[in-house]
Amino acid sequence: MTQALNWDLPDPFTMTITVRPEDTDRLGHANNVVYVRWLEEVSWQHIDSLGMTWALHEETGKAMAITGTELDYLASANAGDELVLGTWLTDWDGRFRSARQFQLIRPADGKTLLRALSTHACVDMKSQRPARAPKAFAEILGSALVAGGRGLPG
Repeated sequence: MTQALNWDLPDPFTMTITVRPEDTDRLGHANNVVYVRWLEEVSWQHIDSLGMTWALHEETGKAMAITGTELDYLASANAGDELVLGTWLTDWDGRFRSARQFQLIRPADGKTLLRALSTHACVDMKSQRPARAPKAFAEILGSALVAGGRGLPG
């Protein structure tokens, strides 16, 4: 990295990305579907690193399902670009709903290419209906919160 990265919030969980030619669209830059895939990948890596593994999801029969995603595309990424995607858990209501923020930076020029917010609700994996989060989820999500984020939309 040629510059220190200017993160919106402190201490992000990060994933490095190299934009592949197959990630680009007809305009020659990373396709919006690929950005969403990257957000999902870093989210799973992050919660897994916190101990909220898929095995825990299966054991409890609960999962955090995405209820909304807001993406702000600020600049394009092109094939060959090296990127760093950061994420933070920025809201948790203690029972049911959580939110996470993302920031995608190209270290070569320090530009933020994308900011995003996703919201989640706990669901029962069998019924797919809303359910109170198990104690293990509540402890993990509560301990990982970062102050100063955009949090849950009004």
